[in-house]
Amino acid sequence: MKYRLSLFVTVFFLLLQSNCFAINVRDVVYTPKNSGKVVFSHGDHINKKGMDKNCRACHDAIFDLKKKTRFTMADMAKGKSCGSCHKGEKAFALAACARCHQSKEIVFKVKATGPTGFSHKSHLAKSADCGVCHPALFTTSSTKRFTMADMKKGKSCGACHNGKKAFSVDTCVTCHPVKEITYQVKETGPTHFSHKSHLAVAECGECHPKIYSPNQKNKRVGMAAMTKGKSCGECHNAKQAFSVKDCSKCHPVRELKFEEKSTGDVVFSHTFHTGLYTCTDCHVSLFKTARSTAKISMGEMEQGKSCGGCHDGKSAFSVKEKCEVCHK
Repeated sequence: MKYRLSLFVTVFFLLLQSNCFAINVRDVVYTPKNSGKVVFSHGDHINKKGMDKNCRACHDAIFDLKKKTRFTMADMAKGKSCGSCHKGEKAFALAACARCHQSKEIVFKVKATGPTGFSHKSHLAKSADCGVCHPALFTTSSTKRFTMADMKKGKSCGACHNGKKAFSVDTCVTCHPVKEITYQVKETGPTHFSHKSHLAVAECGECHPKIYSPNQKNKRVGMAAMTKGKSCGECHNAKQAFSVKDCSKCHPVRELKFEEKSTGDVVFSHTFHTGLYTCTDCHVSLFKTARSTAKISMGEMEQGKSCGGCHDGKSAFSVKEKCEVCHK
């Protein structure tokens, strides 16, 4: 009888010590208004050293299951709720916010420059202290939008991205996506603009927004205007960069073949001619930049039209001689 009583008492105390495991514990999800979702894992906590699978370590001294009181981060910083343990001694400090609050990658839709990403992951790798930015620079809820001008004055991203603490906001392409642009030009064919090659020698602020609005809704500017310093001509003036008169550096040129039944096909080589002359020597005084359908006779050339403008026996061999050079 004494043996049975002793066994009963032993079992009773064992069950008492482990009564929290008779209860089905589960992860608890909190959804704060001003910060990311928080998942509290009972499984992780009851297996930590010092907890020793003892629910009484928290209940009801720290958390009252009946009252279900919500605590602010300020309360926790004073040692209440999670702050009772999470103060950098027994467990990680509250300042390591991302250990509990789930942060996400953010994409801002910017009309002028396209989708602009902000990576919590890369920033947290630099500093795990969320307090560096929140709430001094940004509220954890939706925040006010700032212009690049604001940032250059130290607001928003500019508080750190000033060229000292982190790269300057002038290094736009680190955050704002840029792409290679192709302009469909009827007269000269597809014309490419490479951000990549320009960024190797210039900063974004040298062109945007003074010369070009970054939203690409810019008025088309002709070559005549460029030679006067507008658009590309602002830099491509033969001083800062090659002249806009070096057309073939931007506009694609190709070898032309004219079908001529009576005398054999005629090949015109842009490669050969641009090695001797500038594009403006021929365009647009002698030839339009678009492919012309008008046929010019040899008689007309002898009078100085078309090829005869140069092939007059002075500037170049005459159209009256060396026919086989062009006619195959």
